[in-house]
Amino acid sequence: MKGQKILCPSPVVQGLVILVFVLGFGLNTFAQGVTPPMNVDAKDTPNDAGKSITITWEKAVDGISVANRVRGYQILRRIETGEFEEVGPLLPPETTEYKDSTIEEGTPYAYIVRAVTEDGTTFDSGETDFVKGTGEWFHTKKIPLFLAMLLFSIAIVWNIYHAQSGKEIFVRRIPGLEAVDEAIGRATEMGRSILYVLGLGGVSDVATIASMTILGQVARRTADYETPLRVPCNDPVVLNVVREIVRSSYLNEGRPDAYNEENIFFLTESQFAYAAGVDGIMVREKPAAVFLQGTFYAESLILAETGNSIGAIQIAGTASEHQLPFFIAACDYTLIGEELYAASAYLSKEPMLLGSLRGQDWGKLFIFAAIVLGVILELLGVNWITTFLQRVS
Repeated sequence: MKGQKILCPSPVVQGLVILVFVLGFGLNTFAQGVTPPMNVDAKDTPNDAGKSITITWEKAVDGISVANRVRGYQILRRIETGEFEEVGPLLPPETTEYKDSTIEEGTPYAYIVRAVTEDGTTFDSGETDFVKGTGEWFHTKKIPLFLAMLLFSIAIVWNIYHAQSGKEIFVRRIPGLEAVDEAIGRATEMGRSILYVLGLGGVSDVATIASMTILGQVARRTADYETPLRVPCNDPVVLNVVREIVRSSYLNEGRPDAYNEENIFFLTESQFAYAAGVDGIMVREKPAAVFLQGTFYAESLILAETGNSIGAIQIAGTASEHQLPFFIAACDYTLIGEELYAASAYLSKEPMLLGSLRGQDWGKLFIFAAIVLGVILELLGVNWITTFLQRVS
C-alpha cells in the first residue's frame, strides 16, 4: 500500500535464520548417516594359494536416529570390464575385514564397501585399486613347523648314522615281538605248523604292508627251523606279493628247497567266508602258533576265539582301534597301533630301520614334553604356547 513501509529483519535475526537453516541441514544430513566406510583397502591375502583377496575398512559413522544406524556392510566387486555385483552375505556392523574366497587366480578385481542402515539407505565407499590374487611360494607362518621338521629329520639321520657305525641302539621292549621266537620254537618242538593271517587289507593298505614285513622275518625263522608256514590270503594281489616275500626269505636263509608255494594260497574275498575258512584250518590242523597281523574288522573276534580254543599261541597286531579290545582279550600278545609298524625294525635289527625308529621316538618324546609343559602353563594362566600353536596352524 502507498505510504506503508516494508519491515526487513535485522542483521541479528537474519544471522539466526541462517544458523538455524545450516544446523537443521547439517543435523538432517548427519541423521541420515552420510559418512560412508573410509580407508577401504583391498590386497592379495598373504600365505595362500592365490584364491582370495582381503578387504579392510574403517566403520561408517551411525546416524542419530535408530533408523539411520548401520545395520551391516555389503561387499561389491567388479572386474575391469564389468559392473559391480554383491559378494557374500550382509556382514555384521562391527565387521572391518572380509576375505573374498570366490575369485579366480590372476584376475584383477576392484571393490566397494557399502554401509546399509536400518531403513535400507546405502552409503558406498570409494572404489579400491584393482588387485589380483597370486599364490605364495612359502607360507611364512609355517616357518616354526619347518624348523621343527628339520630338527626331526636331523634326529632321524643322526640316529641312522649312529646305528650304522656299529653302536648298539636301544629299543624299548615289545613283549609281542619278543614272543615270536618262542611261538616258532614251540611249533617246531610240537611238530605242528604256523598259521599267519594278514587280515582283509589290500596291497595298498599300510597295515597289510607292515604285516608283510613281519611275515618276511617270521619266514626267515621258519626256514631255519624247518617249520611249516601256512598263509591263507583273501586278495589275489596280496597272494602274489606274499609268495615272493616268503620265497626270498627262504632263499636268503639258504633254504630254497624248504619253500612250498602251496602253503601260501588264496581262500576267498568274502569277509565271513574267509573267517570261516581260516577257522576251519585252525580246527583241522591245530597250528601251534597263530599270527593275526594286519587290518581286521568284525571277524577279528571270530578268528581270535577259535585260535584260543585250540590252545595256540596267538600274536595279534592291528591299527584298527575298534578291534584291539578283542585281540587283547583273546590273544596271548597284541601289538597295539604303531607297534605293528615298528615290528620290522625290532625283528630284523637293521641299522637303518632301528635308527629311523629311534629318531621318531625322539620326536614323540619332544611332542609329549611340549604337551605336558603346555598343560602346566595353561593351569598357571600362561597361554603363550596355545597362542603360538594357533598362529602356526
